[in-house]
Amino acid sequence: DPACGCGNFLIIAYRELRALEIEVLRELRPRGQFDLLADALSVVHVDQFHGIEVGEFAARIAGAALWMMDHIMNSRLSLEFGRTYARIPIERSPNVRCADALETDWTEVLPPEQCDYVFGNPPFGGAKFQSPEQRAQVRREAALGGAGGTLDYVAAWFVRAAEYVRRAPPAPGRPGPRIGFVATNSIVQGEQAAQLWPLLFGRGLEIAFAHRTFAWGSDARGMAHVHVVIVGLDAAGQVPADRRLFSYEDVKGEALESRHAVLTPYLFDGGGLADPHLVVREKGRPINGLPRLVSGTQPLEDGNLTFSREEMEAFVLREPAARDLFRPFPGAREFIRGGERWILHTGDAPLAKLKSLTLVQDRLRAVKAFRSQAKRVTTKRLAPYPSSYGVTVVPDAPFLIIPQVSSERRDYIPIAWLEPPVVPSEKLRVLLGATKPIFALLTSAMHMAWTRAVTGRMKSDYMYSVGVVYNTFPLPRVEAELDSLAPYADAVLDARLNHDDVTLADLYDPDLMPSDLRRVHRKLDRAVDRLYRRARFATERERVEHLFALYERQRTPLAAEAAGPKHRRRRVRRPR
Repeated sequence: DPACGCGNFLIIAYRELRALEIEVLRELRPRGQFDLLADALSVVHVDQFHGIEVGEFAARIAGAALWMMDHIMNSRLSLEFGRTYARIPIERSPNVRCADALETDWTEVLPPEQCDYVFGNPPFGGAKFQSPEQRAQVRREAALGGAGGTLDYVAAWFVRAAEYVRRAPPAPGRPGPRIGFVATNSIVQGEQAAQLWPLLFGRGLEIAFAHRTFAWGSDARGMAHVHVVIVGLDAAGQVPADRRLFSYEDVKGEALESRHAVLTPYLFDGGGLADPHLVVREKGRPINGLPRLVSGTQPLEDGNLTFSREEMEAFVLREPAARDLFRPFPGAREFIRGGERWILHTGDAPLAKLKSLTLVQDRLRAVKAFRSQAKRVTTKRLAPYPSSYGVTVVPDAPFLIIPQVSSERRDYIPIAWLEPPVVPSEKLRVLLGATKPIFALLTSAMHMAWTRAVTGRMKSDYMYSVGVVYNTFPLPRVEAELDSLAPYADAVLDARLNHDDVTLADLYDPDLMPSDLRRVHRKLDRAVDRLYRRARFATERERVEHLFALYERQRTPLAAEAAGPKHRRRRVRRPR
């Protein structure tokens, strides 16, 4: 275990192997025979267990804990054989090295040709929470260069383990080391999947088994659950024919096992794909012909231009002439759950008016000071323009909204139209000039299946990605028929109006969703499904597999065009 901590994984592995050994000895022992020498039969010893741990105290505990477990299992062996058994004098010891695993040559700890399993629970550490040293380690291990990517810290252990396994020379009758790590579920989602898995597949590994997202808890007081996956990797030549996949109906539920010929980086059956290693790469513009989706306004103002309802009213009480400069400024929470947020919008205000507003001028000076002291060069450059936002999205016509973050409990991400003078915040995705057929398509079970499969997560909540989800979403083969979805969009919007006294959070709560709204959503889902294929989709997994097959064909339009007229990519006609 190259991140063994206090040795939990090593201890349990040792205990279970000793228990299996005792079971084998029980079967081998002739009935009634109690005088066999246990030390001649027991072959599992603590010196077969190796660990690397950066903390000296934890490393010492791991070694001592293995000895304690050895004593416990010796006692169990003694009970089986009817005589006391102790490994005295001590001739073998656990091998736990106190070191930084990413700065250590693992082959010096244990030569790969002598290793059977590399396993454990390496540190997670999202890209934004890594120290500069950790970030440099991830860049080095994954050969990411200066950009660094968005990989979690745990990805470095996967890459290092893959390289370690590759260095094990083949031996007749002896399989190479197997890998099994607990990891953040983000490595099988969003941008990280496209960055990490080509590195692992390129080193000759395949997914042998996996547990899809579940809650990994701690009994310690105050410790929160994290959402994790478990991924097992083997060298391509030794992967089992039936690969085991454990899925969970909810993150705290029981596992349901299924068997598959091949598993994709997103942990679903890849048997229907020409390339089961296929990953969805982030795109800067839609490759499906849909109109451009953008993030909302990012003011970069350190709280000087944004207000709660109470703060806005207090400000206007002191400077009444500023009231018409305030605009609603919802984020994802306000959009879904209700509530108000406001922004001081001075970009198009007459200079003569601003000159008379002392408090507004104070706020603009504070914005200028904040930006002047910023570390980011782009923020610094905006300092002379305090009336301008960092990113400006101020629509002048109704626009469609997709929240950046939405609960994984919902069957559908709440999507709706907003109107000026609303200014959408950066926590909202904005589609200008959206049509009802596009609304129907995006609020369908088909689009939700794609989102759940490829988007990143915050814990287990959806983090809707423009580049990974929207820009790559495969449209149906018969694009001209998208117009037929308009009546279904109207039905959904009308059903919502029947319950206009509640929030979108209430409408799309799976336990509270009104029956009339659920009914029209089901009709919309069937209508969208029929555009993709005539046969009904029995499960979401079928939808995902179908979408990945379409994505596989659409992801290389330039190559398709180069192949000649027969293989040219069809352009999507934007629905009216």
